[in-house]
Amino acid sequence: MPKVRPGTYCPSLLQPPRRTEQAVLGVVQTAYVHGVSTRKVDDTVKALGLDRMSTSDVSRICGAWDPLVDAFRTRPITGEHPYVWLDATSHKVRIDGRVVSQATVVAIGVTRAGDRQMLRIDVGASEDRSFWTAFLRRLVTRGLPGVRLVTADAHEGLMQAIKTVLGGVAWQRCRVHVMRTLLARFPQGLREPVAAIVRTIFAQPDHASATVQLHQVAHALRPRLPQTAALLEEAAEDILAHKHVLEEHRRPLHSTNPLERLHTEIKRRSNVIGIFPNVRAAIRLVGAILIEQDDEWGVAERRYFSVESMNRLLHPVEVATGHELMMAIAQYTTGRRL
Repeated sequence: MPKVRPGTYCPSLLQPPRRTEQAVLGVVQTAYVHGVSTRKVDDTVKALGLDRMSTSDVSRICGAWDPLVDAFRTRPITGEHPYVWLDATSHKVRIDGRVVSQATVVAIGVTRAGDRQMLRIDVGASEDRSFWTAFLRRLVTRGLPGVRLVTADAHEGLMQAIKTVLGGVAWQRCRVHVMRTLLARFPQGLREPVAAIVRTIFAQPDHASATVQLHQVAHALRPRLPQTAALLEEAAEDILAHKHVLEEHRRPLHSTNPLERLHTEIKRRSNVIGIFPNVRAAIRLVGAILIEQDDEWGVAERRYFSVESMNRLLHPVEVATGHELMMAIAQYTTGRRL
């Protein structure tokens, strides 16, 4: 190949991949992201009349997702996000020749317009304080402002990281996981009656009445079940933190259920892989899934929370003043008519 100083030279024998070849690469990438195993990808490629494709070839082709996923994970975060959910699911990853269980952590938030938005994904040890601290600091560095409530499980490292990085932010402990921990201490025949009693705590209309009901339930359980009563009282403020927000926002905020459906979809696609060869491969697959989900949320016709309720949350004084002004105008107009 001759050298050409001002530009490049490529003979016809070395043309870039044709349109058909690019389409095949797109099929392989799409199949991988949608949970098709590498063996089935190989069968699909053979059905298209092409040569055999090894698992390493599939990984190399899907490596084209890496720049997109990295750009998605590091993009700037703009606007207030009053509510943030954090949750993790475990995957097996090969690290230094050993297969270890790693936590794939996903963070989502609600914008001031009431839309859900993907914030970050990372892989690390679920109980490692340094991992959680670095995870939250990256969110803050990218511009995450206005957080008021974080809903997450009771990971020891996470609780310490929230206090360190997001000082002054309320933490809502996942109510569903607390109930599972509490009911696991009872025989099967007693779980439903005890669950009905505990649910009376969350049925109260405000934080004050819910706190009173919690202490009453704990007092009733203490003679026979002192450990259960102690668990309720120790977690009182954490499981009732969502009672401080607007009533129409409480139901989605009391647990990590908004992330459970997403983790189920991630597991459905990652189970066909079994063991990820490295952390980069796990981030690649999960990141591609989150990009698709974030795009779906961006075009959804229905908002997660209404704009009116978000305005009442972020600007309560202005909204109340405007309401009073409208009432005064209505009263003035009625008086003029009379």
